[in-house]
Amino acid sequence: MVARNARVSRKPGKSRAALTITHPNAAGIDIGSASHFVAVPADRDDEPVREFPSFTVDLNAVADWLEACRVDTVAMESTGVYWIPLFELLESRGFTVLLVNARHVKNVSGRKSDVLDCQWLQQLMTYGLLSGAFRPAEPVCVLRALWRQRGMLLKSQARQVQHMQKALTQMNVQLANVISDVVGETGQKILRAIVAGERNGQVLGAMKNARIHASVDEIAKSLHGNWRAEHLFALKQAVDGFDFSGTQLAECDQEIEAQLQRLQTHDGEPAKGRKRGRARNAPKFDLRTQLFKMCGVDLTRIDGIDVTTALAVVSETGADLSRFPSVGHFASWMGLCPGTKITGGKVMSSKTKRCANRAAQALRLAAASLRTSQSALGAYFRRMCARMDKPKAVTAAAHKLARLIYTMLTRGEEYTDQGQDYYEQRYRERVLRNLSQRAQKLGMQLVAAEQPA
Repeated sequence: MVARNARVSRKPGKSRAALTITHPNAAGIDIGSASHFVAVPADRDDEPVREFPSFTVDLNAVADWLEACRVDTVAMESTGVYWIPLFELLESRGFTVLLVNARHVKNVSGRKSDVLDCQWLQQLMTYGLLSGAFRPAEPVCVLRALWRQRGMLLKSQARQVQHMQKALTQMNVQLANVISDVVGETGQKILRAIVAGERNGQVLGAMKNARIHASVDEIAKSLHGNWRAEHLFALKQAVDGFDFSGTQLAECDQEIEAQLQRLQTHDGEPAKGRKRGRARNAPKFDLRTQLFKMCGVDLTRIDGIDVTTALAVVSETGADLSRFPSVGHFASWMGLCPGTKITGGKVMSSKTKRCANRAAQALRLAAASLRTSQSALGAYFRRMCARMDKPKAVTAAAHKLARLIYTMLTRGEEYTDQGQDYYEQRYRERVLRNLSQRAQKLGMQLVAAEQPA
């Protein structure tokens, strides 16, 4: 028997490598809403850990103190949005700032206070044990902020539509049962006429578009309600809120168009492809051409990706993906690649990590739209749905879309769809090749059956 306290001998050549200092001039900052704790190397100041309030004057004092301590690299945790002002200030002052993931900085026993957290960050950064999160260039950050602001405005406008429907329901006006969309051309004409004081159902029903299947009498019957004053007031305010959100959306679209023009690095226009319908909530300007002049390739040639999806991805990553060494790194950053939870050489789980990546969310929505696509990507998505459940198939298809986008942006190549038949033929050849190899290993031969006359 081996004694319990006996030391296990190591094999030759398996000695553990000692930690080396890679960033001797590193500092760590623990971000807070009211104050920030900053730690520098112990030999740089008599008080190596200091607390600074979060006012702008104090943020400049942080930068001055770091310069006095000869610090060139700063590591900070991503705490809410409180890190953004200090990050941008230090970056403008010439520091190398790394925004680290709080999940990667494991809490150590006894390191619970803010002071020790910033010291722990400084120590880990000194030995090069932290890696910074991806943050695009400053012009792309401006585009990203504008696109996220537009998404917030769309949500606000959608809430106003819900308020319209609620007010109509409370008045027992069943307009939604005869018209599919109350914010369409017909719905808006009727709603604005109701707010203006019109109550005659025949007059309101005559405002319908020729494409509405319901007759004038059916629309007039659905518009027979109680017309209570408080519900009409709620409807009027919902319509006014809808119009106000529309005005803000138009202003935001102008800012997005101007920022896209600043990011243009290519000339020309995208080649004409098959005509696609314009996305419902897409900006009013020619977004496809603007994206082509920014990226140099037409991302909308990929099936399932429209102009809004392409802009959602490009606004998060930018057109320059050189920060990602390979397509695997890009898919991992998006949280679309399989997990690698392995213990003792056995794969315990290949589930993708939880990640609130906006670009990945847009690609998942694009992947779900491939269900009826008669393309190679559509055939791939349906094949995945047959093998696994729907959410996993959506993630797999989104992973393929991410790989295609990475290849197009890094190589400058256009995407050409080979078609559903090409994919099915390739899949059949691959299955037959695998079956032939298995038959040979068993000492058999695969013989094709005779086709019926």
